[in-house]
Amino acid sequence: MIARAALSLGLLVLLTSNVALAHTGHGVSATLASGFLHPLTGLDHLLAMVAVGIWAAQIGGRALYALPAAFLSVMLIGGHLGMSGLALPAVESMIVGSVLMLGAAIALGRPLPWSLASAVVGGFALFHGFAHGAEMPAAATAATHGVGFLLATAALHGIGIGIGIAVERFAARPRLRYAGAAVLVCGLGLMLQ
Repeated sequence: MIARAALSLGLLVLLTSNVALAHTGHGVSATLASGFLHPLTGLDHLLAMVAVGIWAAQIGGRALYALPAAFLSVMLIGGHLGMSGLALPAVESMIVGSVLMLGAAIALGRPLPWSLASAVVGGFALFHGFAHGAEMPAAATAATHGVGFLLATAALHGIGIGIGIAVERFAARPRLRYAGAAVLVCGLGLMLQ
């Protein structure tokens, strides 16, 4: 019953969201608030960032801080590369791939060692950061827009960790795997769009 509810919720979110709003071409502004809202307006970024937190909680121990720290630091590097105008191939594919991989990792319930999981998360963060940096409004600075999306990302990781810890504490262990299945289903939907 819980598995059906998780999958149904994932499909509902997928069908009712504006998947591509986090990407270029929308009414942009250069404030801290616009930077904070940017990761919240695209389902691909939102799912990946919450999933990082859930996966960190599933692994436990050092992963609780190592995965979010790896994501945030490498996302900064990617953001700088995106702002510099460099080209990075397959950005959108890697972002959707991060949703799929993170969902699958959580759903399988066989966590990697925290160090390897941090490297995987960091690799995907490069592409998320690049997309944010490349889409930063020309009038924005890293001190405004960039700090906003870093804060939002950290908050989303925290939400994921909270979900993971709550589910692990108050439900049987396999329940967290349903959240991974929901993320995976949403990632498959993103691939089809």
